[in-house]
Amino acid sequence: MMTAPRDRGAAYRPIEDYGLIGDMHTVALVGTDGSVDWCCLPRFDAPSVFARILDAEQGGHFQVALRGDDVTTKQFYWPETNVLVTRFLSDDGVGEVRDFMPVAGRAEDPDRRQIIRMVRAVRGTVTFRVECHPAFDYARADHETVRTERGVCFHGDEQALSLATEIDLARDGDGVAADVTLREGESTTLVLRDIEPGEGCAPTLSPEAAERAFRDTVQFWRDWLGQCTYTGRWREEVYRSALALKLLTYEPTGAIVAAPTCSLPEDVGGVRNWDYRYTWIRDAAFTLYAFLRIGFTEEARDFIGFLTNLCQLDAAGEGPLQIMYGIDGGTELTEQTLDHLEGYRGSTPVRIGNGAYDQLQLDIYGELIDAIYLHDKYGVPISYETWGSVRHFVNWVCEHWQRTDQGVWEVRGGPQQFVYSKLMCWVAVDRALRLSRKRSLPAPAAKWQQCRDAIYGAIMDKGWSADRKAFTQQFGGDTLDASNLIMPLVRFISPGDERLLQTLDATLQSRDQGGLVSNGLVYRYNLGETHDGLEGEEGTFNICTFWLVEALTRASRIEPARLEDARLIFEQMLGYSNHLGLYAEETGTHGEALGNFPQAFTHLALISAAYNLDRTLDG
Repeated sequence: MMTAPRDRGAAYRPIEDYGLIGDMHTVALVGTDGSVDWCCLPRFDAPSVFARILDAEQGGHFQVALRGDDVTTKQFYWPETNVLVTRFLSDDGVGEVRDFMPVAGRAEDPDRRQIIRMVRAVRGTVTFRVECHPAFDYARADHETVRTERGVCFHGDEQALSLATEIDLARDGDGVAADVTLREGESTTLVLRDIEPGEGCAPTLSPEAAERAFRDTVQFWRDWLGQCTYTGRWREEVYRSALALKLLTYEPTGAIVAAPTCSLPEDVGGVRNWDYRYTWIRDAAFTLYAFLRIGFTEEARDFIGFLTNLCQLDAAGEGPLQIMYGIDGGTELTEQTLDHLEGYRGSTPVRIGNGAYDQLQLDIYGELIDAIYLHDKYGVPISYETWGSVRHFVNWVCEHWQRTDQGVWEVRGGPQQFVYSKLMCWVAVDRALRLSRKRSLPAPAAKWQQCRDAIYGAIMDKGWSADRKAFTQQFGGDTLDASNLIMPLVRFISPGDERLLQTLDATLQSRDQGGLVSNGLVYRYNLGETHDGLEGEEGTFNICTFWLVEALTRASRIEPARLEDARLIFEQMLGYSNHLGLYAEETGTHGEALGNFPQAFTHLALISAAYNLDRTLDG
């Protein structure tokens, strides 16, 4: 149970207090107070229409909540779906709001994005407060509010919204508001829809049509989840992760956004605030592996199709692959700051776009070619055109792997010789060699093998610290980095190799002892030892904790006692999700969610860790 705040208009809710609804084009974040505080229409990377999560006063919101001072709330998903229910309990009775977005093909108007909010009195007679205050273009654009017999329309120069309802909404500044009293068993429905500027308001939904839309949406998610082949110990958590990942998929292209939000801080009040509404090449192998392992072959196929199309476009150029792309394959992701927004709890600057898009990050070639390798192995054999792109990229890696880069963590403190970058260059060449042998594909095998062996030797020679008895963050350094936990996962090193076991032991130490672990949660690196070009602190990285689980799971083949450690850390980590099973990028020192939310990478890592831990436990 969560107590709703008295002053909803001024307070920022904890990041973990939100649920997610969506239609594979965009999403909305719905707080436990019944408020939509983040939504971009008509797609993930469009300007926001509601952004109270980034500015409590001017960001815009759409709230439906029970009136009263002593109100508690409970929020949950309708089982095995992405239909969100927020239930309000008070002395007067019980009311609830069912929120969902009809998916394409199931909506009455599939070309429009819709948020349907079904409001019901479950027990007693209850009064709801309805407020809708859009703020177009990240609260930079004005709009006109027009009341009609069917609700209200909000018209801006570039965008417009229709709010269809039978409720008599009154003007409230640039928005609308009303109280609506319902007796037990009564209900009313609000439909928010994006429309063209100047277009009339959309029709309201009859109770029968609203119920049909609800049932159709429930059935869609049940049918989709029915493809899942995972039947292990942590089915509920894996199911929720899969459902969240599906919501982060942009259906027209198959791209998956890293997260649907921007500028939620890694350090409240700090500057580590980034826009994650794009597709990172780095996520490729993890996405393919997670989807294929639990039966979602269509999603894997669509994502690899998006990636291979990018490969063929970029292979025609002379430069390296970009690290991230727009959800439509766009390449210009120019970063800018929105100085008129105060940021989540004063965390500035608020950024849109991502300045890291043109960084050199050598590791992306390993993740990309590993994804192509996995899809060839478990999905569809590689095409001639894709193999041509792979050859181009691997030849480029062989020429450039010794360069410095910004690394997996996209540091802004200058390029370095990062061990993880070299590791994934090794993966790129190794997987290409495997593909060539398996499919008898033409390749300069001798050149590639010589390059692969040279990278291996460099990592073992320069990436290992005899003093720390661990693989390090940079060549010749002594700082630890959690990304090296990937080594046994990508088959660079045997899980029983002494160097890996010593690296695990070093990582498992607390930070004041030189390690990266705080009571089972893993920091990506020690900020006191790494100059990443940014001020401030950060939390533990959730994906790194799941990587530790996988590394321990694999090491247990040689040292069986590590398997129980892996399981305990994994099950402890499950307790750091929010009330709906969703994770942000990081976990703070008080157990709070930090960073953009929810984060795809974290949920991908959870699925992979659960799958491999289950398999090992079952022998």
